[in-house]
Order: sequence, then structure tokens, then C-alpha cells
Amino acid sequence: MDKLFSTILLLILLLISIFIHGTNCHEFSRKLSKKTMGLKRQKLSHLHFYFHDQVSGKNPTAIKICNTSVTGFGLLAMIDDTLTTGPEPNSKLVGRAQGVYAQSSLNDDSLLMVFNFAFVEGKYNGSSLSVLGRNSVMLPLREMPVIGGSGVFRFAYGYAQAKTYSYNVKTGDAVSEYDVYVFHY
Repeated sequence: MDKLFSTILLLILLLISIFIHGTNCHEFSRKLSKKTMGLKRQKLSHLHFYFHDQVSGKNPTAIKICNTSVTGFGLLAMIDDTLTTGPEPNSKLVGRAQGVYAQSSLNDDSLLMVFNFAFVEGKYNGSSLSVLGRNSVMLPLREMPVIGGSGVFRFAYGYAQAKTYSYNVKTGDAVSEYDVYVFHY
């Protein structure tokens, strides 16, 4: 009798365990609530800064990796450009744009931009926003999607608008004004 009772009890416990945990203990995915992740209310932030792309001089912040075409198509550059509060190079540093851009159009000056805005100032210090999109540099206003972020900008999405503030035809150095609108938690 004790053996039968033990067997039935073990079987019941096994069935309860399977019911609670499912048949596979190594789940691929599960639903989470925003509350358990600490996500309370979504915010909309507007960031305004200047992007300094310096290709000339002793300490360039953009280095051409590949440029085999006469037209510029196929140009690939790695960047670690400064982001400042003003258009002057000695303005307060708020972050860096780190990534790559490539001349992706045969017909115009359009770049594929893949980079992060890595912030070093204030409440955004250590946080970043990721941008991936087309930048038609000859247009007065360009828009690129913000596809994610980290730190304060975890779960971020939005867009970045760029305007050329200055461009030196001789050196290739440029300063662009950015307005970034981003939803985040």
C-alpha cells in the first residue's frame, strides 16, 4: 500500500511539474510584462547637436577605408566624429558618432549611414542611439531612422534630421546640425 501511494504521489508531482514548467525546461521565448522589466511610461526626447566630420589634417575623425571609383561610388569610411553643442569645433563635447558610412548611389551623393551616437554628457552619459539609413547629402534636410539604443535609450525608436551647416570643398570637412526625436522608456 505504501509503495502504491508513493508511486501515485510521485506521478502526481511529476504531472504538476510538467503542467507548471511545460515539457521543455529550456524555453526559447516567454512573454514579459513591461512592469517586471521596469518599463513604466514612454518618453519623447529631442536632442540637438552638431556632427563634425573631419577628413583632413593630422587627426581626422573619418578615415577612408576604400575608394576605388572615380565617381566616389563604393567609398567606405570609418568614423569617430565629435558631437558638440555648437557648430564650432571647440564647443562642449556631448558625444561621438561612431560607425561607418558608404557612398551607396551611382547617381547622386547619397550615403548609407550605419553608426551610433555615443553620449558622454549629463544624464545621457554612457547611453547610445543607433542610426541606420540613407543620407542624401545634397538635400537641405535629410532624415534617417533611429533603430535602437542603450542605457537611457533602451528600446528607443525615432528619427534623426540632418542639415549641412558647413562644408569645405577643398578639404572635405563638414559640420552637420542634427535634431533627433526619439521615443524611449
